[in-house]
Amino acid sequence: MPSIFITGAASGIGLATARVFGRAGWRLGLADLTQAGLDAVRRESGLHDAHIYVVDVTDANAMQIALADFCASGRLDVMHNNAGILSVGHFQEIPLKRHHQIIDINVKGVINGAYAAYPYLKAARGLLINMSSASAIFGTPDFASYSASKFAVRGLTEALAVEWAREGIEVCDVMPPFVKTPMLTAEEKNSGIVSRLGVNLSPEDVANEVFRVTTTRQLHNPLTLQFRALSAVSKWIPDRVNQAIMKFLSRP
Repeated sequence: MPSIFITGAASGIGLATARVFGRAGWRLGLADLTQAGLDAVRRESGLHDAHIYVVDVTDANAMQIALADFCASGRLDVMHNNAGILSVGHFQEIPLKRHHQIIDINVKGVINGAYAAYPYLKAARGLLINMSSASAIFGTPDFASYSASKFAVRGLTEALAVEWAREGIEVCDVMPPFVKTPMLTAEEKNSGIVSRLGVNLSPEDVANEVFRVTTTRQLHNPLTLQFRALSAVSKWIPDRVNQAIMKFLSRP
């Protein structure tokens, strides 16, 4: 039975991913901040056998303890660093403490997850999947800290894909544009770019892509035809053109 450990598993993309892999018969390790949220997940049909862990991904020691417990009863085929947060709005209007939280969870949490999973992925010649974003292609107005965090995730993914290949571990990321999750729904009114581009992906769309990546193991995995095209040509577009596009899309 193949196994996957998912952070941020109690809602949104993480929960949808747990459902997809659970239906496929995978052994599940599910981590999130609250016991109540994880208990609700485990009550679902197909997820009742999941191993659940109340973990703050910014706590490196807690992540290592959770992975050690999960892997004590089986190998680790896939580590999915999914946990993340965002705040939408003008940079200076978002409290500095919130900017720090975004970096702590979206960047340090991914580093902690990768570090904790490393020995088990090495033993299984497994796969690390990091949750990046379309915001990692060009800095996104009203998503400054979130965008910066996803650039960091992209860089980490690219570096580890080279380093860990020597150890038999494959590394990739999934890069969706806006996804209809509770996290974004609470914030989307704060950005013109969201209303103009629309929120066209569901958590299930992203979860299905995560499952597909376990087979294809491509380095970067952008979702939607529109974003794939943008990702392909962005390296050839001058920065001033990209900046002009962002100014137009994010205008009040």
